[in-house]
Amino acid sequence: MHQKKIRLAIYLVVLCLAFSCTSSKDVVYFRDANQFETLVDDNTFSTKFKVDDLVSIHVSVLDPEASAPFNLYRGAQEGGMRPEQVDYLVDKNGEIDFPVIGKIKIAGLSPAETQKLLEKRLADYLVNPIINIRIKNFSVTVLGAVNRPGTYPINGEQITIMEALGFAGDINIKGRRDNVMVIRDFDGTKVYNRINLNSKEALKSPVYYLTQNDVVYVEPNKSGKTASSLDQRASIAVSIISVLITSTVVLLTRN
Repeated sequence: MHQKKIRLAIYLVVLCLAFSCTSSKDVVYFRDANQFETLVDDNTFSTKFKVDDLVSIHVSVLDPEASAPFNLYRGAQEGGMRPEQVDYLVDKNGEIDFPVIGKIKIAGLSPAETQKLLEKRLADYLVNPIINIRIKNFSVTVLGAVNRPGTYPINGEQITIMEALGFAGDINIKGRRDNVMVIRDFDGTKVYNRINLNSKEALKSPVYYLTQNDVVYVEPNKSGKTASSLDQRASIAVSIISVLITSTVVLLTRN
């Protein structure tokens, strides 16, 4: 009996090792980066507006009455409550309908470029206006073999794929770091890119910096796929056994 228990324990250890086939090097980010290696960040990335973006634009000058026509608000000021400023939706033509000056195409422009465009268009009405612009619906979605998959709102204009994975609780032990997919939408056209986070070359990838509404998908590694397959087989086996037991009980009851 003692020998049987030992054999069973050895069998379980071997089984665990067989299914835990993920190498330690496969879960290390930027593993080819050398000690004290210096990488110069030559990032020129800037967020560009897309169709369906919700954009907040506020124009101000020294005289509030002069800039008032260029800021839209909803709701009257009652009981000390301030009215809510209206945001602008980028339409299917990539345009917003701005007060007084009309349609402006901003799709494909960065917030800084849009600011310069508005300053030029407002020059006939205002002197040295201060224009604050930000995206209100900037979010990214992280799915697959991560600890907290979901959609995450982003404060600001820039986020890296590493920061997005940080929001999602990092890639779990069953996820592939060498083949992460980023699905990007360009006004209805989906573009699929892959990035290898095991390599420092990932820092140069066009998808290292994410854009609004990007989807990051981490596929399972071999151990994750094996575990999923085993779970499915176990579920099927339990279902079959349950049916057999139920049928047996019914037959015995009838007899």
